[in-house]
Amino acid sequence: MQVDEMFVESKRCPLGIDVLQPAFGWSFADAPIRLQMQTAYRIIVSYSEEDLQVNKGSVWDSGQRFSKKNVHILYEGPPLQSRLRYYWKVQVWDQIGQMTESPVSWWEMGLIQDNDWSAHWIAQFDNEPVEKPALPLFRREFHLDKPVAKARAYICGLGQYELRLNGNKVGDNVLEPGWTNYDKTCLYCVYDVTEEVNEGLNAIGVMLGNGFFNVTGGRYSKFKHSFGTPRCLVQLEITHTDGTVVQINSDRNWDCAPGPILFSCMYGGEDFDARRLIAGWDQPGLTSLDVWKPAVEVKRPAGKLKSHAIPPLKVMETFQPATITAPLPGVYVADFGQNFSGWVSIRVKGPQGAQITLSPAELLKENGTINQKWTGSPNKFTYIMSGDVDEEEWSPRFSYSGFRYVQIEGAVPVHSEADDYNTPVLLGLEGRMIYPDTKVHGNFMCSNELLNRTHVIINQAILSNMKSIFTDCPHREKLGWLEQVHLMGPSVAFNYDVEQLFIKTMEDIRDSQLPNGMVPTTAPEYVVFSEKWHCFRDSVSWGAAYVLTGWNLLQLYGNHRILTEHYEGMKAYIDYITANSDQLIVHSGLGDWYDVGENPPGFVQNTPVAHTETAMFYHIVDVFTQIANLLNHSEDAIHYANLRENIKIAFNDTFFNDKTKQYATGSQSSNAIPLVLGLVDDPYRETVLSHLIKDIALHGYHTTAGDIGHRYVLLALLQSGRSDLIYAMSQKTDHPSYGYQIMQGATTLTEAWDGPTVGKSQNHFMLGHLEEWLYSGLAGIHYRYDSDFESYKLSIRPAILQGLSESAAEYRLPAGQMRVKWTYNAAHRLTLEVTIPTNCVAELYVPSLSVDTLLESGKSVKDVETIQIVALEDSHVVVRVGSGNYVFEALFENETRFINFSRVGCCNDRS
Repeated sequence: MQVDEMFVESKRCPLGIDVLQPAFGWSFADAPIRLQMQTAYRIIVSYSEEDLQVNKGSVWDSGQRFSKKNVHILYEGPPLQSRLRYYWKVQVWDQIGQMTESPVSWWEMGLIQDNDWSAHWIAQFDNEPVEKPALPLFRREFHLDKPVAKARAYICGLGQYELRLNGNKVGDNVLEPGWTNYDKTCLYCVYDVTEEVNEGLNAIGVMLGNGFFNVTGGRYSKFKHSFGTPRCLVQLEITHTDGTVVQINSDRNWDCAPGPILFSCMYGGEDFDARRLIAGWDQPGLTSLDVWKPAVEVKRPAGKLKSHAIPPLKVMETFQPATITAPLPGVYVADFGQNFSGWVSIRVKGPQGAQITLSPAELLKENGTINQKWTGSPNKFTYIMSGDVDEEEWSPRFSYSGFRYVQIEGAVPVHSEADDYNTPVLLGLEGRMIYPDTKVHGNFMCSNELLNRTHVIINQAILSNMKSIFTDCPHREKLGWLEQVHLMGPSVAFNYDVEQLFIKTMEDIRDSQLPNGMVPTTAPEYVVFSEKWHCFRDSVSWGAAYVLTGWNLLQLYGNHRILTEHYEGMKAYIDYITANSDQLIVHSGLGDWYDVGENPPGFVQNTPVAHTETAMFYHIVDVFTQIANLLNHSEDAIHYANLRENIKIAFNDTFFNDKTKQYATGSQSSNAIPLVLGLVDDPYRETVLSHLIKDIALHGYHTTAGDIGHRYVLLALLQSGRSDLIYAMSQKTDHPSYGYQIMQGATTLTEAWDGPTVGKSQNHFMLGHLEEWLYSGLAGIHYRYDSDFESYKLSIRPAILQGLSESAAEYRLPAGQMRVKWTYNAAHRLTLEVTIPTNCVAELYVPSLSVDTLLESGKSVKDVETIQIVALEDSHVVVRVGSGNYVFEALFENETRFINFSRVGCCNDRS
């Protein structure tokens, strides 16, 4: 048993931790030996690596603790100190008492006390107007008279910033810091800049952008609001080799000047005049100082400073134009062949003062020019040339968009003929996709190309909308609509490490929660809808994210602390809903938004709003009752258990038709949601399910569900063993379906089922719930952290479907890597390969007609000592296994017998 990766606050070797009791965790490397189980651990924390070499816990030693736990183990030592680096390792014992030791790792604390900050907030000048012609530059020269051992830069630049040292950008992160309710929280970032500063003369510089801190309008904008004008707080701390420390802090001694960014809005784009860029402004020895004035110390924002804990945004992918057309004289349109979110980079040569305009869009008009109808107009990026060098390169800094096409005006592509020699020539154009630098945790593939393509477009939409919040779209709104976080959360988590983004979502919700307990539909709540449109602000199906995201953090990552931290807030939200309900029926909200009917997509058409909102009310009370039990709030557990039962009674009295044995209108969402959430009494479950299946068939195996209901339609079918119906739905290429979007040219999942044919956003992930089924249905992966077991329990039951010959999925649990792959060949032989991580147990449902004919690694499964046979159930051999690699083989007489394995009942939770 070997420790693989080591985590503090779920990050490897993090800087700037400001959690007073950080959480430790570690994963395990793949092991050839089966049944590997941790039985004990010991965490040792020291001030130095040397102490750890002799097992000296100069800071904290947990001692040997008999536990399987390897995630979210809280530090219990003396108070941690700001700025200090702590070294740690873990010893683990396996099931036979053998101890193995991890390598040494470390983490570094941030500035955890208010008085750790000696820098001042600075701005361009006091009492600044909301709008001004240019965004500011700040600089400070300083001299170091000794060699440098260590240097850290702590910075919060609002709305966003670029930090520079000695002429170079620090790091490759972009769009920092993350977006928050700045009246509650402002995020600061920490950089190791040891290599960027030198003995002798140095210069530090900061460029500021507006971000969401200061949405100025001026072009298209979803809203116009300001928390204040751009400002920054910078604390550069340099430790010399002799141990002395120098601080270079932002204050009135810094210089400030108008910069080259004339316009920057999170929605409308960005304008850059290269003629205004002061050469060498971020380098030492600047001689041209006549435009510089002293910076002004300004009042700090209302929000509390907090370390930026989420993965940084970076340019993660690049795209080259697939084609460049000329739909009009002097107008060129580049098609990158892929819709994505980010910006473009250009290389250009031309005369001073020439202006190049770049306008992004997702769709084209009939004449081949861009169409910004659905993404917000006008939105453009302009670059004015300096003319000082032969070739100039530029990309935006503080504004981005979602697009596939870019319309170019004011320059000609390098192979085109210009009207005159003064027209700039575009030497290069590159699309740059921006999303968090987070680990890929999952992969999926199968033998069906349409499913593979659906997997791709869903993930492209997920990545395009992963920023410092989960946005709904990367252009028109960029708001953190909350329903997608809990509904699509499992789909996202199957593919990416999003624990920190989920935690930030919880914190954004806490910052946005109203004093009366209401959770708005968006967080941060930048747009407050008027009372006329109150349903867009107050909807249980959206606010439910507060409880359900917290629950997902426990189930997916073993994070208990998040439930304790947000317990009172979640409770207050449930009490708010209760107080504002009509005898426990919730009448207002958005319901099953964007469902499919005769009208264009938008307000719900098929299912009463009160049905969906009340069902989600029941769901979060059910989950919160479990949270209360888990945290030993016994009185609350009893109270909310009673509330849960009363909501169920009210829901069934209101929406269940005793004669038809259906809910509400009998729509797919009407019946599926109560089936999945446990609102249907047992005697009626099969009948309600049959109505759902009948309705799907009547609609030609198409969904009619919307944003909320679609996930529950798929879950109802999955849990009843009808993955064959989901597969049939997934293969449709007419409207409404994923296949229809693909056939119409979509390269990302679109907002409406109509895809490119109806317009709307072409980059939304809210309807991507098939992604969850690809992992949990076709691959059959079900997992959860079990608090009593102190590790993960898995259930694997792949859906073996007619028409598919292969499916494979990988997923990295916090404990380690798991894999499921099945193949079915022409000789009717099924092979199921499974890898279970160390410290986990799993129940496998292996399709087989008999225990006697089932093989594992070439031997009869009955003769394999590491496998416990549990039952023969619904033509599956159920086995219980521990960690290791397993290869099962089963032979079937014919296809007819085989395909029945997709239609058996749902797997039982034997844990």
